Amino acid sequence: MKLTRIMAFAAPLLITSSLIGEPVLRVPLQAEPFALSQVRLLDGPFKANEARDRQYLHDLDADRLLHTFRLNAGLASSARPLGGWEKPDCELRGHTMGHFLSACAFMVAATGDEALKTKAERIVAELAKCQKAIGDSGYLSAFPETWFDRVEAFKPVWAPYYTLHKIYAGLMDMYQYCGNQQALAVAEKMAAWNQSRLGKLDEAHMQEMLNKTEQGGMNDAFANLYALTGKSDYLTTAGRFNQRTYVEPLLQGKDTMTGQHVNSFIPNIIGSARQYEVTGDIDHRHVAEYFWDQVVNHRSYCTGGNSNREHFQTDPDHLADQLGDNTQETCCTYNMLKLTKHLFTWSPEARYGDYYERALINSILSTQNPRDGMMMYFVPLATGRHKMYNLPNDSFWCCTGSGLENHGRYGEAVYFHKADTLYVNLFMATELNWQDKGVRLRQDTAFPDADTTVLTVKTDAPTRIDLRVRVPYWAVNGVFAKLNGKEITLEPTADHYAVIDRVWQDNDRLEMRMPMGLHRHAMPDDPTLMAFMFGPLVLAGQLGGDGLTDENTHTTQNWYKYPEPMPTVPPMTVTSDNIDDWLAPVPGKPMTFRTTCLETPIELVPYHRLFDQRYCVYWSVVK
Repeated sequence: MKLTRIMAFAAPLLITSSLIGEPVLRVPLQAEPFALSQVRLLDGPFKANEARDRQYLHDLDADRLLHTFRLNAGLASSARPLGGWEKPDCELRGHTMGHFLSACAFMVAATGDEALKTKAERIVAELAKCQKAIGDSGYLSAFPETWFDRVEAFKPVWAPYYTLHKIYAGLMDMYQYCGNQQALAVAEKMAAWNQSRLGKLDEAHMQEMLNKTEQGGMNDAFANLYALTGKSDYLTTAGRFNQRTYVEPLLQGKDTMTGQHVNSFIPNIIGSARQYEVTGDIDHRHVAEYFWDQVVNHRSYCTGGNSNREHFQTDPDHLADQLGDNTQETCCTYNMLKLTKHLFTWSPEARYGDYYERALINSILSTQNPRDGMMMYFVPLATGRHKMYNLPNDSFWCCTGSGLENHGRYGEAVYFHKADTLYVNLFMATELNWQDKGVRLRQDTAFPDADTTVLTVKTDAPTRIDLRVRVPYWAVNGVFAKLNGKEITLEPTADHYAVIDRVWQDNDRLEMRMPMGLHRHAMPDDPTLMAFMFGPLVLAGQLGGDGLTDENTHTTQNWYKYPEPMPTVPPMTVTSDNIDDWLAPVPGKPMTFRTTCLETPIELVPYHRLFDQRYCVYWSVVK
């Protein structure tokens, strides 16, 4: 099997681009992402989330984040310890550091925040001091190295490799997005320590270890190190972290994921995707594509999220009894978006953009508290639940860490390019600076709260651009377009893009309207249990917010038990198959609907706009 055979390649030639050290890949991408620094958010809900997250990154105390790293290195620290999963006695301590560095790197690229860059660079320098104080091995973490003895002996310990992966990723992101050479040097010293330990383990022992620990995306980390440095031994190490119990069934087209821990699984598949890009080994691509299809089309909720109590609890297409307090771990959505971006660059098809849009709005944009910027661990889909958030210094779940990153990287999948082709993949108020073409593209839209977007080209000279705008799956009522005020007809391509290939002049203006409509998203194993959607937006019924306060909607608990009794919703008894007969628009309230077939009507609003309310997402509908 190719996935477990390390293939020998010469080191790739490195080139300079908008990302420091970005290499020439073995696989030519069919659609290349723009750097975050080339995309700026304009006013709207995404920018508002970005701003709150940016403030939180500034507010987090650097010395408190460094506290357990310094103690582990034998250095003095007078900082007050952080709480939750960063407490000095928590075995996962240190994982937030990696997420924090990644989040800072993304936010600096996305906003140009020099003060945040300075803060993150200072932290990298302090981590380098910790690494030096520990000794010459290159080891760096917030817990003792002996925990890896426990991993190798198959003894219980909470996921040291998971934490290590986050630190690797944070350091490499600081190198790529902020040009911090010291960060890469620290990561490479860590890698030397890592490889020294692994060299003592044979393949059978290594695989058994992977089966008994949560490793995160260690294969992705080492594949990225290889891509940045061209050192082939990193690629060899990446291959050692390919977990055979994950990838071998997938390569054979078999879904054996039932019972698996989802946020352990997805990062390993992202590592497969990255290895495909840097080696050209087609087996890695087959694994990633089959996995994506199974998760998106057979194991996901209407929101685009997946998992229940962090696991795939059931077989594919069996979700009707999987609505609870702890559905849809946000980290899993974060990682599925990363995987989706990889797949789109190999094959730019609208289905990838459709999924990305659905998950981004309903499962990422929706998970930040608009009052304080705090994040959700789970997106509970059982009726009567409400949103629960972390505390700023006392929770630090895995989803706090990925949440730090989420809201600084909104711009990374809006636009893609290849030669003269420009893909508009997401409808988001943004401005793109395509320096290579001497073109700026401004997208003015209130989406997802409106169905129109306006694209304005700014260019010093007439420029040919093959502009391709995604025609979303939900635009069943057609797409209407005007170019410089004149109506034009757009015929979507086979991969569902509207193409306007022309020489663009300065201030050319393309207006597109994609009317949203109501549609249902039924459970695959119970068609009478369904969610209602308006365009890509999941609608949630408002069940009241009595008694909900900041004090009881913020918690340190990751497994949250909602207090009984919970609000319930009776079945909707309908007399037709037309959803427009079940839900009626509420006058004066855009994108708000009211049930017409319940004795006590319930108003539904887009889930990403619903806060301070108990809610219903899935409804029982009977005739």
